[in-house]
Amino acid sequence: MRNHPDPVELARRVAEGDRRSLARAISLVEDDRPGAEELLGELYPRGGGAHVVGFTGWPGSGKSTLVDRVITHLRPARKVAVLAIDPASPFTGGALLGDRIRMQRHTSDPGVYVRSMSNRGRLGGVADATFKALTVIEAAGYDPVLVETVGVGQAETEIVEVAHTTVVVLAPGWGDDVQVAKAGLLEVADVFCINKDDQPGGDRLAAALEAMLDLADPSARWRPPVVRCSAELDRGVDLLWEAVEAHRRHLGSDFGERARRRARAEITKAALGLVTRRVEAGVSPDLVERVVARRRDPWSVARELIGS
Repeated sequence: MRNHPDPVELARRVAEGDRRSLARAISLVEDDRPGAEELLGELYPRGGGAHVVGFTGWPGSGKSTLVDRVITHLRPARKVAVLAIDPASPFTGGALLGDRIRMQRHTSDPGVYVRSMSNRGRLGGVADATFKALTVIEAAGYDPVLVETVGVGQAETEIVEVAHTTVVVLAPGWGDDVQVAKAGLLEVADVFCINKDDQPGGDRLAAALEAMLDLADPSARWRPPVVRCSAELDRGVDLLWEAVEAHRRHLGSDFGERARRRARAEITKAALGLVTRRVEAGVSPDLVERVVARRRDPWSVARELIGS
């Protein structure tokens, strides 16, 4: 029972808010162990209503401290969960847990759940199992769910596939403001947050962002607000969350469209995973040798393996 929990019973305990069962369930789906798919099938109908807010941005912008302050701002009125995507340990492949350490003061609060998840070397800022973990967390009744990405720069754009609202966190002192405005990461923002605005350069960075937004499509229904705050000084966090809530209200019927985008992305990812496993199982040493000897070509072999 310890190694192979009953998925139906585990799902029931998760839905009842049992934190140990929640942690166990996330580990089960993250590692894709036996029973994971059945567990997700049990939990999926119980979720879907939580506001998933992504926090992304460059390393050193203060995302973890900012998320910590957002938790404090929302408690005790809201039951908050944080999924912190950490870089993988070079020795174990597990999460380095840096973000959880910063949020240590919330661990005794029963209305807060913080989970670190290794990106396992994946680019894009999120982990392969992020959507699965969100399914488990939402079923446990947490709303909102804050997802903090690794912090890898311009490649960190996959957060838009899992979040309803994406907060891009920047800080003064990143050099050429023109280059900042050109960065592809900024295109995913629903809200811009200039953190550490007590440092020199905040005015210039805000001006660069506003100039970039002035060049955007004028017919766009939502112009991302630029919010300035200092998480370290606990200043402006309330204004940041007001902007997040304003975007949630703005979504209206589009909230469902974002959910459809998330579902489409996860269906594709799940299907690709199944195909990959089937293909890997079908690539025999003999088949590889025939390709090496040029008696078969890789493309016809690939079509044969996927049955097309």
